[in-house]
Amino acid sequence: MRILLVEPPKDFWFVMGEYIPPPFGILTLAAYLEANSKGAEIEVVDCQAEEIDWEKLEKRIESFQPNLVAPSGLGTCNAYNVLHTLNLAKQVNPSIKTVVGGQHFTALADETLKTQENVDFIIRGEGEQTLTELVLTLQKRKSLDSIHGLSFRHKDQVVHNPDRPLIPDLSSLPIPAYHLVKQHMTKYYFALMANKNTPFAIIEGSRGCFNNCIYCSQWKFWEKTQRSKSPKRIADELEYIHTEYGTKFFWLTDDNTGLGQRMNELCDEIARRKISDDVSWFIQARCDEIIQSRDIVPKMRKAGNVWMLVGFDGPDAQTLEAFRRKGVTQSTAKESVELLRKNDIFVQGTFIIGQRDDSHESIKGLLEYADWLDPDIATFMTLTPFPGTEVYEAAKANGWIEDLDWSHYDMIHAIMPTKHLTRAEVQKELYECYRTYFGSWNRIYGKIFSSNPITRQTYQYLARKAILTNLRSLF
Repeated sequence: MRILLVEPPKDFWFVMGEYIPPPFGILTLAAYLEANSKGAEIEVVDCQAEEIDWEKLEKRIESFQPNLVAPSGLGTCNAYNVLHTLNLAKQVNPSIKTVVGGQHFTALADETLKTQENVDFIIRGEGEQTLTELVLTLQKRKSLDSIHGLSFRHKDQVVHNPDRPLIPDLSSLPIPAYHLVKQHMTKYYFALMANKNTPFAIIEGSRGCFNNCIYCSQWKFWEKTQRSKSPKRIADELEYIHTEYGTKFFWLTDDNTGLGQRMNELCDEIARRKISDDVSWFIQARCDEIIQSRDIVPKMRKAGNVWMLVGFDGPDAQTLEAFRRKGVTQSTAKESVELLRKNDIFVQGTFIIGQRDDSHESIKGLLEYADWLDPDIATFMTLTPFPGTEVYEAAKANGWIEDLDWSHYDMIHAIMPTKHLTRAEVQKELYECYRTYFGSWNRIYGKIFSSNPITRQTYQYLARKAILTNLRSLF
């Protein structure tokens, strides 16, 4: 069977600057398929790295003549790109089988199969085993009924097979199939965090999160569990990609990396391989866990951790409680920023506007809070009702959703009004947040001439980009 895995053409989130990440999700699927489905011929098309537009993608599909096409699940804002890829495949050859997966299509499996005739199969939840079983079943032309985690149409009816249990041991998974894109490895970069000349890759150390924030679909997708690869396995993967492909900057893409003993052991593993001077890495973490693991932070910096994204959300205790952000307080937030800065780790703080009780006054208070915390960079986002989240269910039930265009579900388009603000006012407030925070000459001057080289590089890069212009165009 000929299988084409596609990273479709898409626009990137301009707030994070220019970047081309490797197509990690489909490389993970490709590795498992290679190891467990003999006779499968797999090709990966990365439209970003290869600079392929829709017309060229259609020609690639025609050239490869696949039996099955599976695009990267991406996020809700790129759902249309996924569907357009499948439409192209069916246009080339209606007999091509099409598959989608990921959080968006897992949450909307029933709706998608009822409205999108070019979607043949939806893989709900974890994809490796389900996709492999689907390929083997199609090869043998057997019944689909026994494939857990699969949704499909049968005799004009939508069928949802039982859910698939999660893979118990993530360390047993093969290293993602970077060899299928080896000719593009020097094209993957993250200009904001490093620069265009620093090869960039993604490593998954765990799946899931024990927290249950109402705006996040991750914890539901992973069934409110967190499974981790061993520190040795993570370090093995990092060392392999660095040695084999020359990659120097890594994103540990865990939903909540978690610190503690596991991070301590990972730092030891990286140090043992003597590559900490050659690689650097970025993670996401909670401010309360940073404080709880204060003794490990210096060790993390020595092992190459140069950038940390920390979700602060806002200053209001009531809002944080409504979001279920237990452990996040003003004091832990401030202490975490100071601790990371003391250890020369760049702090990216995220803040959310547009929650139901927000007003001009409350957003002004959030801006004052962000200014007081003074992370190295602040990212402001609108509360977005992603399918699969509790926010989505509440917004849908109460009629708050005013924008049904999935391409706008990117956290920089306002989708809902609040009790006190129209949707247009929420959009303008987002612009004002960025304009106010990054319009401070004291901040810009101090960051451009910071003693931290990451801070200097980041603000020099931001000074060249028209982020405010792009944000202003949204209203």
